[in-house]
Amino acid sequence: MEPIVLINDGSKYAGKYVAIRGFGEKDVVASGNTPDDVYQITDKAGINNPIVFYVPEKDTIQII
Repeated sequence: MEPIVLINDGSKYAGKYVAIRGFGEKDVVASGNTPDDVYQITDKAGINNPIVFYVPEKDTIQII
């Protein structure tokens, strides 16, 4: 069974917020240090309703 991949080149975005166009997409369309940075980039690019999420650094535990 192949691992589930949320985005391509995930290690490149460790510690950043990223945006993809929608669920099922794996290509990052914007990245930044804060969600606001990412929303500003996607807004300027005319991308409506992006999915924005945080990519944790390797070996980091996230409790939500």
